[in-house]
Amino acid sequence: MAEHPTNPEPQDMYLLLRAHGEEHWLTAHVLPVLLQLERPAAIPDDQLGAALAYLEVLWLDACRRAAETDAAYARVDPRAAARDRLLYDNALRYHAAVRRLRVALGLRVAARTRFPADAFGHQQASR
Repeated sequence: MAEHPTNPEPQDMYLLLRAHGEEHWLTAHVLPVLLQLERPAAIPDDQLGAALAYLEVLWLDACRRAAETDAAYARVDPRAAARDRLLYDNALRYHAAVRRLRVALGLRVAARTRFPADAFGHQQASR
């Protein structure tokens, strides 16, 4: 979306929305499958391969979403804090919380799949 000079799109708000979308994907889609795979005998042996493949597909999508969230984080201008300090601070905190969730789930996914441990990073340097 092109920015209009009189109505710039606040990147901190965009980061909040991206972080919320990623957090929702992780908790609504990835986590339930992961919890089921972690529960002993919750999935019959003949369906385990399909469940793991599904988790891998979900994780690939989660990694794409993580990259989009981190790209939004990289575009946040620290000068935005002068416009709305609360929004700016909340956006950075929410992003940090989603990164922690992403890493925690990523470790659990990596333990059950062929994904290397660094496949879930996508972390930018902290501000």
